[in-house]
Amino acid sequence: MILLSGLLALGLGLIHVFIGRLHTLGHVPRSIWLSAAGGVAVAYVFLHILPELGAHQATFARELELRAEAAETSVFLVGLAGLATFYGLERLAKTSRSRSRAEGREDAVEARLFWVHLGSFAIYNMLIGYLLVHREEPGLVSLLLFAAAMATHFVTSDFGLREDHKHRYDRIGRWIMAAAVVAGWGLAAITRLSDLAIGMLFAFLAGGVMLNVLKEELPEDRQSRFWPFLGGATAYALVLVAI
Repeated sequence: MILLSGLLALGLGLIHVFIGRLHTLGHVPRSIWLSAAGGVAVAYVFLHILPELGAHQATFARELELRAEAAETSVFLVGLAGLATFYGLERLAKTSRSRSRAEGREDAVEARLFWVHLGSFAIYNMLIGYLLVHREEPGLVSLLLFAAAMATHFVTSDFGLREDHKHRYDRIGRWIMAAAVVAGWGLAAITRLSDLAIGMLFAFLAGGVMLNVLKEELPEDRQSRFWPFLGGATAYALVLVAI
């Protein structure tokens, strides 16, 4: 299983390296494939991530000696922290781009904020790489579902990062993002955090995934396509239900 998860981590990294070559996916109105990928990721959030957050309540209750209600609140507070963190990063990037445009420079995140923004997403990718090995629900099916959902998520998030950073992302950023996934898997292969730490990481990641999935599909300027989005969400939901 560790070898398979390593191959999947490598595959997820390669998405960042090569997906930018498919220039037609980044056009507006949004490619049907990007909207479908967004639908898959949203289905995974609501049908797998949110229920799995509930499963982590038992870990929080046991390790922190909390009552069930307090454990549930704690799990979702960590998820909220993840969502708020990545919302803050999104606003940071958009404000920086607006400032660059106002000063007559390139419509991209300023160089001084490049490492802050991209570094945060690299940590996000490391968490995903780590959870390829250590998840609440072990097994082959869980691994493949997680990897498939993250692959579609990476497709959409990569175009968002490229839009924010332009040539810097193509020159440096995509390689950092790819390496971060593999580094997260490598860390997981040689060490295992406590169940509580894994639960916290997953909850924080869940909030980040929810924000990053929805921000790529909902803004009006994306001109997303509803039917491909619905088709992707429905198809993936049927797979989850069937399994």
